[in-house]
Amino acid sequence: MDEITDAPQLGDALPLVASDPRWLPIALADLDAVHADHLHCERKAAQSALSLIRSYPERTDLVTAMARLAHDETRHVVQVSQLMTRRGQPASYDFGDDYAAALRDLIRKQEPERLLDRLLVFATIEGRSAERLGLLAGALEDPKSRELYASLATAEVRHRDIFLSLARDASPATWRERAAELAAREAEVLATRAISARIH
Repeated sequence: MDEITDAPQLGDALPLVASDPRWLPIALADLDAVHADHLHCERKAAQSALSLIRSYPERTDLVTAMARLAHDETRHVVQVSQLMTRRGQPASYDFGDDYAAALRDLIRKQEPERLLDRLLVFATIEGRSAERLGLLAGALEDPKSRELYASLATAEVRHRDIFLSLARDASPATWRERAAELAAREAEVLATRAISARIH
């Protein structure tokens, strides 16, 4: 499951709008805030993957994929923590993520729709993270930071596609339609939020 052979087709199913161009200069103006938020984003991504293992232990393909993905995300926590240490920046408390909370509110309550929506919401979050980490990678001055963020952006694309592949397998007839619906709703969520120096 960690090898996705049809990633272009999978990614096309989740047409996220581009971030507001004002986001990047705001993020670059307060990199400490971005890094502090990013640390917790990676932590929560690992927790989300593990939560799927807890909820669906009978799905062997999902368990294997999520175990690997959680390992990846935990490694990213270490990498972001090392970046912050290099900058002399301590970690801070997690003050919540209203973006992710708004997307989670879209998850339907009954199975099997709940599984599909969880996979697609997680794919959406990974896709947005990939876009913004890529923007940072193209704009940061420090070579080590640029290299780290470029590698993390690539990893987030891979994670998005793992979630989309699992969604396709879980609901072959409806996953594309639902992915497009959630992408449209995600655009609405972004449009109603203030732009800030955070990954989401």
